[in-house]
Amino acid sequence: MPPNYPSILRQIAEAVRPEIGKGKVAGYIPALAKVPPDKFGIAIETVRGEQYYLGDADERFSIQSISKVFTLALAFRLEGENLWNRVGLEPSGNPFNSLVQLEYERGIPRNPFINAGALVIVDILLGHFSDPKAALLDLIHNLTGQDDIHFDEEVARSERETGYTNAALANFMKSHGNIHHPVAAVLDVYFHQCAIAMSCRELARAFLLFANHGSVPATGERMLTSSQSKRLNAIMLTCGFYDEAGEFAFAVGLPGKSGVGGGIVAIIPGELAIAVWSPGLNEHGNSAVGIKVLEMFTTLTGMSIF
Repeated sequence: MPPNYPSILRQIAEAVRPEIGKGKVAGYIPALAKVPPDKFGIAIETVRGEQYYLGDADERFSIQSISKVFTLALAFRLEGENLWNRVGLEPSGNPFNSLVQLEYERGIPRNPFINAGALVIVDILLGHFSDPKAALLDLIHNLTGQDDIHFDEEVARSERETGYTNAALANFMKSHGNIHHPVAAVLDVYFHQCAIAMSCRELARAFLLFANHGSVPATGERMLTSSQSKRLNAIMLTCGFYDEAGEFAFAVGLPGKSGVGGGIVAIIPGELAIAVWSPGLNEHGNSAVGIKVLEMFTTLTGMSIF
């Protein structure tokens, strides 16, 4: 008998209500600084097609680094194990935009979810697609059944105008031979992928691919092998929350990915995906309320991967 998800969501929402609006929005990206900090939504999608949601679950927001899971899935499907010759698999333990770590490791990013790693993934996609931005949107449209999901051009422009550290990372890797295409092209795709706007409900539905071992529950289409899906889930567990990944695994116990837009998505393999949006960030760049929601969710349901 599955848990009473509606009752659990209401209980969680009531418990975290005093915390909503606290934390800091991502002010270093001007377009994100405008987002009201008191936004809050939760959505659950199960592999059986059940849907549960509350709050601002239908409002789209900038998914930011959550997009790295989608680009990694595309690249892993195309490159297979060769992918790991250019990007590592270890947690970083450092801020997501660290230049120091990249210099120490001679242009090979520690994992695909820090910014440097995501830039390498974009470079790989540029070797396979004439238009990686369109390929990425096609994947997301397939996963969600929503063909109106798009890039927020204001956010993309804001990213481009302030993205000096990302440009430095890309140029440094170019100097070490780990970026093969023009840096400007890599940055353009990267800034746009971070500017994809999705709702909690759409994110939860998209992440069912990873909860359902590489196939889309609604259509039965297999997009990843079971082995590839397992490996991506492992990377989400160990690297999905920047330098808070260990604490998240300890407190929550689910594979997932966060973004500085305040979104977090996590999965329970074989069962569901859950997405939370609360823009107030903690010192690691993760949604403070989002982490609390997921910690309570695994506690109240008794469900985690451990």
